Amino acid sequence: MRLISINVLKTGMVIGRTIWNEAGLPLIQNDVVVTEGLISRLKQLGIQYVYIEDKISEGIEVEETVPFAVRKKAVRQITDAFHKLKGLDNKAASLVIEKQTKEIGKLVDELLSSIINSKEILMILSDTLLYDEYIYQHSFQVTLYSLAIAIEMGYSENDLRTIGMGAILHDVGKMVTPAEVLFKPGRLTKEEFEMMKQHARSGFDILRNLHTVSLLVAHCAFQHHERMDGSGYPRALVDYEIHPYAKIIAVADVFDAVTSNRVYREKMIPSQGIAIIEAGRGTMFDANVVDALKKSVVHYPNGTILVLGDGRRGIVAKQNAQNSALPCLRIFEENNQLLKTTYLLNLIEEPNVSIEKVDTEFILEVE
Repeated sequence: MRLISINVLKTGMVIGRTIWNEAGLPLIQNDVVVTEGLISRLKQLGIQYVYIEDKISEGIEVEETVPFAVRKKAVRQITDAFHKLKGLDNKAASLVIEKQTKEIGKLVDELLSSIINSKEILMILSDTLLYDEYIYQHSFQVTLYSLAIAIEMGYSENDLRTIGMGAILHDVGKMVTPAEVLFKPGRLTKEEFEMMKQHARSGFDILRNLHTVSLLVAHCAFQHHERMDGSGYPRALVDYEIHPYAKIIAVADVFDAVTSNRVYREKMIPSQGIAIIEAGRGTMFDANVVDALKKSVVHYPNGTILVLGDGRRGIVAKQNAQNSALPCLRIFEENNQLLKTTYLLNLIEEPNVSIEKVDTEFILEVE
């Protein structure tokens, strides 16, 4: 299967991967033949990319590192825990979260096990469609990215558990943010943004009173919007004032935000998200954390078409554990001509061949 833009999806194409909603229910099944009605529905849902099955991508598998069943269970658990906080003040919210920490800790262990036991670089395929549920999927995905980064950086098992707990709960303060601000589809006013920024402090106030988790978990919530150069909030901390765990979650938070579907902008593919983070390396974001992100997550998911500097076009067939930025491609086009026989090109073995661009709008003439 391969990834294409909704802009070039045509009737007669075949959906390659089931599209799910945040509740874990299938909206569009794989193997469904595309119709005009289906295209309209996908656009209404805000979907930018879909996977299709076709000749050049035959046999290419696209699977998330964490099985979908685990994702569904985890997001539901996060959703249930956070829903109980709505309408409560910080003190009451603390008491509710206190009762949840044992189960959240088990969830962190399960996610950690999934990542460590996987032989693949971390790949997350965000299928969130309902924007008012974004916070729960986001908390789940930030946890996966944070754990992958921390593993790459060599943190101990105990550290990983604390980082995982901090990542799951980093946005808990949003549960006491006014809904009209939290879910506003357009740009926030200055006053509304100031209200939104308070979620970091609210999260700290909720979590610092817990007796069952480290105080560092509260600092993850407090500091995940701080930036190395002092441009963050709520306290404009600089490099040495920010806890290393919060530096990890800050990178994971932004990376997931730009690579997920949002009502007010289109999602980016992972390589574009990494470029955004890379632009802030050493200024906004800790350089070591950025480097760990680049090593631990997939840049170009399987099924993505790449155009090379020499004009060849290929589809990502598998990942390279040695360098996630240089996958193995199935080359199917040279000099604007489709090849009768494709061949595999390992970009690690071709240092002089560059990636020119990602092409999600390529259409086979036979389609």
